[in-house]
Amino acid sequence: MVRVGEFLYLIIVIAVVVVAIIAGLVTTTLRRRHPEAGPGPQETEVREEAPPPRAETQPTVEDTEMPVVTPAPTVERPEAPAGRLVRLRERLSRSQGALGRGLLALLSREQLDEETWEDIEDTLLTADVGVKPTQELVEHLRTRLRVEGAGASPREVLREELLNLVDPTMDRSIDVERRNGVPGVVLLVGVNGTGKTTTVGKLARVLVAEDKQVVLGAADTFRAAAAEQLATWGERVGAPAVRGPEGSDPASVAYEAVKHGVEREADVVLVDTAGRLQNKAGLMDELGKVKRVIEKQAPVTEVLLVLDATTGQNGMIQARVFREVVDVTGIVLTKLDGSAKGGIVVAVQRELGVPVKFVGLGEGPDDLAPFDPDTFVDALLGEST
Repeated sequence: MVRVGEFLYLIIVIAVVVVAIIAGLVTTTLRRRHPEAGPGPQETEVREEAPPPRAETQPTVEDTEMPVVTPAPTVERPEAPAGRLVRLRERLSRSQGALGRGLLALLSREQLDEETWEDIEDTLLTADVGVKPTQELVEHLRTRLRVEGAGASPREVLREELLNLVDPTMDRSIDVERRNGVPGVVLLVGVNGTGKTTTVGKLARVLVAEDKQVVLGAADTFRAAAAEQLATWGERVGAPAVRGPEGSDPASVAYEAVKHGVEREADVVLVDTAGRLQNKAGLMDELGKVKRVIEKQAPVTEVLLVLDATTGQNGMIQARVFREVVDVTGIVLTKLDGSAKGGIVVAVQRELGVPVKFVGLGEGPDDLAPFDPDTFVDALLGEST
């Protein structure tokens, strides 16, 4: 009986423990499902110890993420024209000095016979001086050396006659002055491949170095690269470039460029034009329209023809076409420091009746210089200093 009693007691104890466990589980489940039923004493105590919620405050500098500011591109200060002229003389002396040295060697012979004069004439023609200017120069040299006799200095006589041939009396200034509240407008024309767009950018640098406010017009809309190139040139010197979509109307772009120049009170607007038109009629129509549209706002003060000096007589053909199409007021000769013959300066001036105003002497950004006849002739004679 004792064993039976012990067994029953053990069963009762186990049953009590099981009931207690089940009751605990039920209570926990109910609390999870109904948290609003209220916390127990311990939970209240924990909440009293917790810190109060933080009040909203304005973000500090340390908490704020600062925007990334892209600095404006550095605006360059181009080289002044005076420094360019020094390089002009040095480079021309290296590239064109052979002409002057060859002529001096012939003129310094003891006897100036007919054969010598023929050699002098051939030298000038080979240098692209042109037939008529060559004949004039030879005649003047023969007369002066015969009249002045043995006391004449061949170098001095040659220098004076070459200078007369280049014609220092021509006005080589560029009209870029504001008048009546509008900027001067310069059209640059010429066939593609002459360095026309690059020349526009380099001319902008020349003018900025003279403290001019410049606006660029990318009216060569047939080449997307031309507009990009011109915009890059402008960014470097702080000159805005007005451009349109590829293939847009060049006259419209030119009009907007001049309008922008008027609004900004700029001194000058430089307008790049297309040079890929294949016939004179199309070229005349295009450039004529550009000029007419521009002049609704401001007069075109200069039309500069850009020629590649290395093309020689081909450049002369281009010059004739543009002379018939537009009123060219000046010439820019590019690549004069390369394989070009210095006589092209004389030939193109005679052909068009207008002066060479600028010459390009290299690929550097400041390798465009105002043309100076004295400097040019001294360089032809091999004088670099």
